[in-house]
Amino acid sequence: MSATPTSARSAGSGRTAGSAGSAGSGRTVGSGRTAGTAGAGGTSLNAARRARELAAIAEYGQADLLVVGGGITGVGVALDAASRGLSVVLAERHDLAFGTSRWSSKLVHGGLRYLARGEVGIAYESAAERGLIMERLAPHLTRPLPMIYPWLPGTSRGSRALTSTGLAAADVLRLAARTSRRTLPRPRRLTRTEALAAVPQLRRDVTGGMLTWDGQLTDDARLVVAVARTAAAYGAVILTRCEASGLTADGALLTDRLTGDSFRLRTKAVVNAAGVWAGQLAEGVALRPSRGTHLVLADAALGGLRAGLIAPVPGERNRFVFAVPVPDEPRVYVGLTDEPADGPLPEVPEPTTGEISFLLETVSTVLDAPVGRGDVLGAFAGLRPLLCGPAAGDVDGATADLSRRHAVLTSPDGVITVVGGKLTTYRRMARDAVDAALDGRTAGACRTHRLPLVGAAAPQALARLRGPARLVARYGTEAPAVLGLAGKDPWLAEPVAQGVPVTGAEFVFAVRHEGALDSGDLLDRRTRIGLVPADREQALKAAVRALA
Repeated sequence: MSATPTSARSAGSGRTAGSAGSAGSGRTVGSGRTAGTAGAGGTSLNAARRARELAAIAEYGQADLLVVGGGITGVGVALDAASRGLSVVLAERHDLAFGTSRWSSKLVHGGLRYLARGEVGIAYESAAERGLIMERLAPHLTRPLPMIYPWLPGTSRGSRALTSTGLAAADVLRLAARTSRRTLPRPRRLTRTEALAAVPQLRRDVTGGMLTWDGQLTDDARLVVAVARTAAAYGAVILTRCEASGLTADGALLTDRLTGDSFRLRTKAVVNAAGVWAGQLAEGVALRPSRGTHLVLADAALGGLRAGLIAPVPGERNRFVFAVPVPDEPRVYVGLTDEPADGPLPEVPEPTTGEISFLLETVSTVLDAPVGRGDVLGAFAGLRPLLCGPAAGDVDGATADLSRRHAVLTSPDGVITVVGGKLTTYRRMARDAVDAALDGRTAGACRTHRLPLVGAAAPQALARLRGPARLVARYGTEAPAVLGLAGKDPWLAEPVAQGVPVTGAEFVFAVRHEGALDSGDLLDRRTRIGLVPADREQALKAAVRALA
């Protein structure tokens, strides 16, 4: 597999400022760039670019690599391959971050749970990738999150010692990963007064606790979109509403789900990154999906969180439920369950009544006043694509005990499948998948460890940007462009719904530059308004207006 020369013209190469790239006379689509930087203006995804690139596939019909799946793993593979100089087409049957990637805990974490299980390798990998994301790849989309383990009268000395030791070991991993203490301070003990100041609704009999730090994403779906747009800047063709079927090592049939038109794409390799649906596209992929459920509560229900709160699950040694404040919104996420999801796979998983009760009851064990069903503004669930079998720890049917290690598998027909893993380690998963797809053929080395994503900049540079801090945390260096849109029409500067900080300008920016094609893209993925059904209903009119 050889890199496409930079002189070749291709769909989506992003060669001129302000354009999204256009189809040319070359023989491949999605030709990668071997230059040291991405093409100016080539990050914009929109309906017009999509139409041009689909037309180019119909006419030329070949590329080095097809990636199936537009979640964090798929877009990571597209970026890795395109930045090595390969021509890449990514096909996603729905929208970017439609599946598991938007249902995460919105954290980039250092793998403390894996360390407790003795999986040091995974824990170190998580810590290393967390540091890269926070300090180099996407500092605008991340922030350090203080997390508190409260000590209550029932917390034994042994448990306190074990927690302290575990956090100290996690800090050693942070040091080994070369993540600065300015990014993630060291853990320390808290007095009762300090614990109550950070979590006002803590039980009054709290005696203190431990403070540790982890990484928090502004939003997981926005990370996916940023990786996809960065891949597009390096020449990758990013096609949503495009279904791949009949996968083989040398290509697949692509169907435009908006028009019904089909095209045969010939490739030198295919990577199946379809998450929990991967087993439906390739032979020999055995998965045990696990459902993880979160609740959305009003921040007032917990008295105004200033830090994340960790509550041990009664009767369990290494399981916890946490509550974390949502950046720049009066919301709290409470999670996380880990339950087998047997049976047919739903497009959008639904939390069960039992899971909602479990989360409310567990977090209430450490609160002065319990939270109840009336405090729940919304709930969401995602399916983890966990490997099954003895190698993954599948011995008693408990998905909580399955390894989170990722795997790259090759089916009998030559399709490469990448499954397992975590959002935090997407870049490593992508690198391994591309290495397997190359299978010794010539291409550039992996460079994604040093490629900042769209909007990224050093914290000092971000602090100097014009505009509200909320916009900078979501758009980074593109925040002034969003603010500029707001100045062109009064309605674009207004919130799209009462009590929602998102403006009409953000909707329009998503349509013009982030690949949003319908109201669901705007409400449920480019923004997360849809996590609260009442807010979604209010904002729908503005979404329709932005699309028009």
